[in-house]
Amino acid sequence: MKKTLFLILGIFLYGSLISQTKLPHTLSKAEKIYGLSKFWKEASYNFVYLNKIDKQRWESDYVTLIQKVQDTKNDYAYYRLLQKFCATLQDGHTNVWMPKSLRDNILNGEFGNYQLFLKNIEGKAIIIRTNFSKSKEIPVGTEIIAINGMPTKEYANLYVTPYISTSAKHIRENLSISELLKSPIGTFYDLKLRKPNNKVISLKVSTKKVIEKDIYPAIEQRKLMDYKSLKGRIAYVRLNSFEFSKIETLFKAKLPEIRKAKKLIIDLRHNGGGNSSIAINILKYLTNDDKLQESASSSRLHIPTFKAWGLAFNLKAKDTLQGSEENRKLLSQAYLTTKDSYFYKFPLGTTISNTIKKSERFVVSTVLLIGNNTASAAEDFLIAADNQQHMKKIGEPTYGSTGQPMFFKLPGGATARICTKKDTYPDGREFVGYGVQPDIYIKKTYKDYIENKDPALEKAITYLNE
Repeated sequence: MKKTLFLILGIFLYGSLISQTKLPHTLSKAEKIYGLSKFWKEASYNFVYLNKIDKQRWESDYVTLIQKVQDTKNDYAYYRLLQKFCATLQDGHTNVWMPKSLRDNILNGEFGNYQLFLKNIEGKAIIIRTNFSKSKEIPVGTEIIAINGMPTKEYANLYVTPYISTSAKHIRENLSISELLKSPIGTFYDLKLRKPNNKVISLKVSTKKVIEKDIYPAIEQRKLMDYKSLKGRIAYVRLNSFEFSKIETLFKAKLPEIRKAKKLIIDLRHNGGGNSSIAINILKYLTNDDKLQESASSSRLHIPTFKAWGLAFNLKAKDTLQGSEENRKLLSQAYLTTKDSYFYKFPLGTTISNTIKKSERFVVSTVLLIGNNTASAAEDFLIAADNQQHMKKIGEPTYGSTGQPMFFKLPGGATARICTKKDTYPDGREFVGYGVQPDIYIKKTYKDYIENKDPALEKAITYLNE
């Protein structure tokens, strides 16, 4: 009974979350059905992990949404339904993005006089930054313990988590907190906060573009690459992106100075990816190997006749063991196609690095710092470096998402993408959905944030100096 009353209360409170600002309603019912159907069709035909989802639920959700999308009161509500539908695929490279005109009016933690930056720390919604003038009123380390009368975790599970498209559980938990207060302009929040001194205060705010621009603590302006020399003749190199080829130029220009060190730290914790070729080109200088094995890749191969055979004869796994070798192969292809599990395997990628002279390389005891924000091409860097005995990964599991997305447009100026390619380690081990795992696991605690400590970097220095 208590659970039922709580759910009713949650539904009632949801009314207060609706923006007080009038949201646009430009899409016709036909456009709404078409947009939903287009996403469903492209995902059903091209999503590489379709064999991992509950197909019966996927089809049932689609049928249910045909009516629901028509009943939406505005464009925002419509796209939110598409995002929720997309999130059931649980993939970080499969998304629905609202039109820019709508995105510009959706803010995250901005409330006019207040700006709150949230982070998942030990499973709690912790404020790690605010605008400068409010830094004493709401100090760093303050926890949001309730939103509109609901415990924060319950609120997130109801209104935030179901809309997040990601592959890994730890990233879903992170985004559920960092996007906890993301909503259209005019949305009301009644927040209950617990300060680091355990004093509980209330804060009533409404989503509004922030006035004050000064942030405390100031947001670090990261360059494409950072370098510094640490005690113990350790070269510290932070590679913040593989999106631009300029980072190759910067890295090679710094190599003469880097070579003066005896040990090396490569920090990839803020590298969200980019171009895998750029990542591998840098790795070439950090290994004696002339061949680097990249991730193994595959994509669904759909041949309609195979599916027709599989369905017509109601093929089972045991049927693929009958007859000649050629017959077994055809039966296997037909059976797997009906299960969305017939894949084309791309030739295993091998990067040749023998054009780089041994004298140009820097192969010493190396730590690769990794974390939840290490993603995509940065994960490809780690896959190629997996067999390097002189490298040790320290930190937290990576983002756990990569692949080749296919982009397409949706009605009203929205955009979507579907992941079409599966990547694994060369030996078939999976990291999408889990992240590349560290050799030494170090997680930043609440106390570390309050004291502004970097335990992963400290451990890397200790490890190399040992």
